[in-house]
Amino acid sequence: MESNPKILSIAYFGSVQYYTKFLNFNVLIEAYENYIKQSYRNRCEIYGANGRLTLSVPVEKNAESKVLIKNVKICYRTNWQKLHFKSIESAYSSSPFYKYYVEPLIPFFIKKYKFLFDLDIEIHKTLLKFLKIESHFSLTSQFTSVYPAFNDFRNSIHPKIHRRINAPCYTPYKYPQVFSGKYGFLPDLSVIDLLFNTGPDAICFLKKSAS
Repeated sequence: MESNPKILSIAYFGSVQYYTKFLNFNVLIEAYENYIKQSYRNRCEIYGANGRLTLSVPVEKNAESKVLIKNVKICYRTNWQKLHFKSIESAYSSSPFYKYYVEPLIPFFIKKYKFLFDLDIEIHKTLLKFLKIESHFSLTSQFTSVYPAFNDFRNSIHPKIHRRINAPCYTPYKYPQVFSGKYGFLPDLSVIDLLFNTGPDAICFLKKSAS
């Protein structure tokens, strides 16, 4: 398991790999970068009846080419919250631990957060509690392009395969999934896939993936 401190971006229902990085206490979350489109900052992947399914939070278009991540506003012109919740319910309602975790998640699909950053951070806090990870993460106070003493994962944990960088100390460890009989094991989905399928054992699978 990695011992060096780490720096990561925010994430919307972050991936299993993302949460392996919180297994020690030295974690920084980037709060002052410019927003990067088509990344896990505003999207996650779950295991639907037809395989890998992407859920994306729409954001308001900004006239400026660069927008500080903390200033990115969520767009509510479509009812994406209802769509996301229905997709999660359809994918996981038959999973062993769905009923134990879904209730605390419902407010995220009702409350209209103004900023993406605030939504992601609140989801993140809830997921850490589910996973029983006592990670006292902190936020950056300014943008720094290079952190020599940190393992930098701000742009390496990415939904697009060609953008990913093979991370040290991470090998996806198989766990039961609802639709694995149809499509096999799908790695690096949102950590809610791990939670709904393995419950309190999720932390054990995270540690095995990080070892």
